[in-house]
Amino acid sequence: MAHAGDRAGRRRRRTDQPRGVHRRRARPGALRRHHRRVRPGALRARRPGRRRPGHPPRLPRPDDRDRVRPPEHHGPVRRVRPGGRRPRPGRRLGGGHPRLLPPREGRHPRRPPGPRDGPVTPAAHQGTGPAPVPGAGQPAIGLAVGRGTGPELAAVFERVLRVLTAARPTGVRIVRSPRLYHSYVSLRSLAGPAGIQDLTGQDAEHYERFCRDLADAGTTAVFRTAINAQSLYLVRHRLRAVKVDLLREGETSLLLVRDQAQGFYTGENRHTPGEVVRTMAFSRETTEAVVRHALERARREWPDGRIDRIVMAYKFHLLDGAFDAWVADIAERLGIRIEVFQPDTVNRNLITHGLPDRTLLIAGNEWADIMHVVLLDRFGAQRQESRCTENVYLGPGAAGLVEYQTVHGSADDLAGRDLVNPVATLRAAALVAERHAAVPGAVGAVETALAVLDDKGVHTPDLGGRHSTTAVVDALVDVLDLPGAPTGSTAPVGGP
Repeated sequence: MAHAGDRAGRRRRRTDQPRGVHRRRARPGALRRHHRRVRPGALRARRPGRRRPGHPPRLPRPDDRDRVRPPEHHGPVRRVRPGGRRPRPGRRLGGGHPRLLPPREGRHPRRPPGPRDGPVTPAAHQGTGPAPVPGAGQPAIGLAVGRGTGPELAAVFERVLRVLTAARPTGVRIVRSPRLYHSYVSLRSLAGPAGIQDLTGQDAEHYERFCRDLADAGTTAVFRTAINAQSLYLVRHRLRAVKVDLLREGETSLLLVRDQAQGFYTGENRHTPGEVVRTMAFSRETTEAVVRHALERARREWPDGRIDRIVMAYKFHLLDGAFDAWVADIAERLGIRIEVFQPDTVNRNLITHGLPDRTLLIAGNEWADIMHVVLLDRFGAQRQESRCTENVYLGPGAAGLVEYQTVHGSADDLAGRDLVNPVATLRAAALVAERHAAVPGAVGAVETALAVLDDKGVHTPDLGGRHSTTAVVDALVDVLDLPGAPTGSTAPVGGP
């Protein structure tokens, strides 16, 4: 029988400890190493690559500079280098046995799910970009909302778009930007010039990223309510935007292409006491991209290929002859004739000769932004409150994305009063439904319904009526005649 003193230094094994030689090997690797190092005596600083007597120094390992030296910690050596770790080994556990793991399961049931396990669901998706499409055949439409009357018009757009696409088995998926973008009025109420410049930059960066994410996900359309113009033109410069509008007067038509990618509107500001310096740029590459898209769009609008005139209205006299030299070279390479005029000459010709048929008018935004409303009134017999337009992005990373907007602004004075004119938003919803959600006849059905409302005198106060925004939308949904579209009490009234 052993003496009692022989057992004095022995510890009792816990029930959860392994027996015998497995007692120490069962611990994790880091703890086993730590156990060997925590022993009586001085702790000698050791690390990979230390110099040994009689041997030349080794080349430093890439990880050495990022490791914590032993005297600086009191626990297991942990990796503190930033960045991703080595890739995990292949998932072989249970991969070849149909009964060991459930279907579509890439991990062992007892291992908690990691960041790479399983598909990303829309609920788990975080960020400004669109979540993955939950079902095949369901088109995604972007939605960006600004302050002022933006939230009211966004609700109108969502409601009418869902009415128009109700006959689709999958409907549409609306991808809404999480940011509420500023209007100029909201910026002025929050900050001075320095603060406005900062907030403008934040809005521009966020909206640019939102548009790029939409384009990366294959989304082809986004509807945007009015936001601060300075933020917009920063985005339009970076993504090379052009605004396209086809104006008709009887049998004649004019295609207006506004160059929003360069010029004064796209400049950036530098502030000094009592002075603002705004820098801008024109480039040959951007000019050619705008001309090529304008030609492509003209051939789409006029399939017979007849374009009587191509006119460019720019302040080219201020650019040392560089701009018209670029245009001459572009026209020669494309085999077309382009006439470059000063904006005042274009104005005189429009006043004297009227709207010439089949004219492609490519214009710098300095002139076109002002004249667009005049052209709508004189040749289109429409007001900006009732008109929507489209902006097409041409730049890398967003090419093919079309942004629809109302011609009117944010109307902050009407915010929350249910009085903003919804007609331009209704037309935008119809264009999106027909062009991007495969709903044929949506534009014609909405135009017919708007004509019925005109006959009944259903208008908001800006057009001489006495109806609210909601009343106008309700009336349009009631008279909408589109196969498969619900009307009246059966129509959806809000978001999903």
